[in-house]
Amino acid sequence: MPDTLLTRIPRSELPQSFHLAWDTLQSLTGDATFVEVFAQAPEMLDFVMSKFYGPIFFGGNVDQRYKQLVRLRLSTRHGCLTCNKQNVPGALAAGITEAQVAALMHYEDGPFTAAEKAVLAYADQVALTNLEGRMTPELYARLRAHFSDADLCELGTVMAVISGMAKLSFVLDLVEREDYCPFTPAATAAAT
Repeated sequence: MPDTLLTRIPRSELPQSFHLAWDTLQSLTGDATFVEVFAQAPEMLDFVMSKFYGPIFFGGNVDQRYKQLVRLRLSTRHGCLTCNKQNVPGALAAGITEAQVAALMHYEDGPFTAAEKAVLAYADQVALTNLEGRMTPELYARLRAHFSDADLCELGTVMAVISGMAKLSFVLDLVEREDYCPFTPAATAAAT
């Protein structure tokens, strides 16, 4: 369980409007720390749940399958156990197969379409662990074979918000981490 220093608001004291978010996170991950802490700033929790996830992540012009795929790629690269617990079911519900989930770490050789491989390569450029990420002409050509520039902006914004929220969740100890997570105190100390 995450060991945050921030105050949690128990479900019984949350506004009714946040009960669904708490229930969903609790059922998927076994821990609703994120909702309990962010309920201290209800406008921020509302931004994440209602302004980002509703209209942008689950809405927008880019097919949900690609958004779920990049979200899962980012959470596996970042080593967020809490995120992975919710992102795998989300990816499967969007049509990503178990074989694709299993092959995600080596996607270029996996059972993915050219469009899926391109968005996964895009996710690798946005990942927090890639300090030199950039849109190369080669990657741009791969992506443009399947997506408009507007789609690339939408996908990039989705990944930027997800990556930023992941980093904040690590900093505030709101999530559990995979054993390989590079954002742990031990990993950070070893890197310096």
